[in-house]
Amino acid sequence: MRLHVSTALIALLLIAPLLGGCLERGNSVMRNADGDDDDAFCRANNVKQGSPEYIACRKDRDVQRLNAEARADRAQRNLGEYMLNHPNTP
Repeated sequence: MRLHVSTALIALLLIAPLLGGCLERGNSVMRNADGDDDDAFCRANNVKQGSPEYIACRKDRDVQRLNAEARADRAQRNLGEYMLNHPNTP
């Protein structure tokens, strides 16, 4: 009986963090990996959400983020190729 209770307790402890995400209330703000908020950045100039200026700002931020990711990917790929082509150079 004691083994059955401890097994159920362990299972509950393993599942509890997964169920915790279901308890989130309200709308969470989407943030990118750097932690800055695109919505707050674009509304900082008193631009109304949904206006053409706001949409252009969000598109510009998306393009900037994609370009930064592409640069990071390219640098990582170049480093990997360099390491493969120069195995004796530290």
